[in-house]
Amino acid sequence: MDMRVTEAGWALTEKEKQTLRLIVRGHDAKSIARSLDLSVHTINERLRDARRKMAVSSSREAARLLLAAEGGPELFGDTGIGEDPAGAGIDQEATPVDGAGRAYRRPWIIPGVLLMTFALGLLALALLPSAPTTTHAASQVAPNPEVVDTARQFLVLGDQGRWDESYQATGAAFRKLNTAAVWRTVSEKVRTPLGAVVSRTLIGQENLPAPPYGYEVVKFRTSFANKAEAVETVTLEREGGAWRVVGVTID
Repeated sequence: MDMRVTEAGWALTEKEKQTLRLIVRGHDAKSIARSLDLSVHTINERLRDARRKMAVSSSREAARLLLAAEGGPELFGDTGIGEDPAGAGIDQEATPVDGAGRAYRRPWIIPGVLLMTFALGLLALALLPSAPTTTHAASQVAPNPEVVDTARQFLVLGDQGRWDESYQATGAAFRKLNTAAVWRTVSEKVRTPLGAVVSRTLIGQENLPAPPYGYEVVKFRTSFANKAEAVETVTLEREGGAWRVVGVTID
C-alpha cells in the first residue's frame, strides 16, 4: 500500500520520498531505476510528482527540502543527476548533485559535504563533474605546503564561524549547487557543537587522479573541546590558478 506522508505540508508518497532520499545520496534517475529495479520513466514520474507537490522546479531542491523537513543529515554527493527524457522538465540537467558536492565514484566518493560521524547532506555539495570511465586509486604524496595551508586556513575559518569567507574559498561547482545561506545553516548545525579546536595535526596528503588536474585530499587529526578524536578531510581542486575546496568531512 502506498501510504501518504505529509512533511511541511506536502502529501508525498513513501515512494516519492524514497526516490528523493536517493537523490540526496547523489543518485540520478538511471541509477535509482537500477537500484529499485524500475524503469527510468517511473522514476522521472515520481520526481515530477514530488516537484509539483512541493512547488519547486528542481529535484535537488525537493530533496534538500525533504531532508531539512525530516531533520536527518544524509550524504549528498555520490553521482551526477542524469537527464530526463526529452520534454521531461528542466530539473534533470547533467549537473552532479551528495555531502558535501561533480561526483567521482571510482573508487570512492568525494562528497562536497560536511560530515560528522553521520553524513551531512545539504553541504554537499561540491560535486565533481563527470566521472572517468577507468578506476584510479588515490596515492599518498609528499605534502604540498600550498595545498596543506589552503586546507588548514579553510578549517580555521570554520573554527571562527566565518562561514561567508569559507564559502568564498569553495570551488565553482560547490557554489553552483549551494547558496551561502545553506552553507552557513548546515555548518552551524554540525561544526558549532564540536566546540573550540584543542589541536589539529596533519596526517598526510593524497592525490586522486581525475581530469583535468586531479584532486588533492588533505587529512588532519583534530581534537575539539566536545569531541576528543576526529579526522578532518579536505578535498581541493585547482581552479583559476588557485586551490579551491570542493569537499570537507569531519569523522
